[in-house]
Amino acid sequence: MSSFDRRTFLGTSAGVAAGLAAHSVGRGEEPSPPAKLAPGEIPPPPKVTLGDTGVTLSRLGQGTGVFGSNRQSNQTRMGFEKLVSLFHHAYERGIRFYDLADLYGTHIYFREALRTIPRDEVGILTKIWWRYDGPQNKTLAEHREQITKTTVERFRHELATDYLDIVLLHCMQKANWPEEMARYMDELNEEKAKGRIKALGVSCHDFGALKTAAAEPWVDVILARINPKGVKMDATPEEIIEVLRGAKAAGKSVIGMKIFGEGQLTNQREECIRYAQQHDFMDAMTIGFEAPQQIDEVLQLMARYPMKQA
Repeated sequence: MSSFDRRTFLGTSAGVAAGLAAHSVGRGEEPSPPAKLAPGEIPPPPKVTLGDTGVTLSRLGQGTGVFGSNRQSNQTRMGFEKLVSLFHHAYERGIRFYDLADLYGTHIYFREALRTIPRDEVGILTKIWWRYDGPQNKTLAEHREQITKTTVERFRHELATDYLDIVLLHCMQKANWPEEMARYMDELNEEKAKGRIKALGVSCHDFGALKTAAAEPWVDVILARINPKGVKMDATPEEIIEVLRGAKAAGKSVIGMKIFGEGQLTNQREECIRYAQQHDFMDAMTIGFEAPQQIDEVLQLMARYPMKQA
């Protein structure tokens, strides 16, 4: 999940409100004319529908997994009051996409936000950390089927919702992941058929795994790492773009992550947002915000560089 250096980010927020400085284009590209914004204007992100899944969400999502592991993250370490307040700020700014995961422990925090945020107005993405179930070679297939069913039931209970918009198998790192994940995939298909899940997919942390996801019929949604510098990515930006274009052509939806290179590109965030916005194959992006000002600045950048239409 992308993260921010708080001091770097907040130090320039006021400048963005007054009018952003010229960005670094890079790679010999000509900049598209930026949209003009009134000082302090913070337009909501556009809404998108993910293919034939029936899932509608905002192009920008609130990520919750900065330095996430062991069912905690920078977001949960903020505590209930601050994180739920941040969820509400995102909603008030027009964000309708929340990126959660079992690994981050963020379900119960978002459940609190759902007490006042209408469930049918937001898209919830979550992820199964299948490694909690034990080594594949020491786990019976029947166990993997049962644990998948109970995991989805637990997720719905933790979020107090009847359905999950998107469920991903978290962090694929092998090209042959469909062989290893077959039992999980079969059971998730059953949950989808019962209406408990709208869309299925994977998050990828390996180029071979990403190429497999782009061609795998089971996949509805791919969560992929992308930014202009190749930081924390699975291959070069050019190689990733080629694969994701192929995935989009095959009818899959693409959500970008690591937009700021897991925090390493926060001093180049205008270039990063412009880069993300110019790719018509990318339906949405998720960024791990930790403060309201961060949300506001990115929304201003997105409005300044409107997304490229397919």
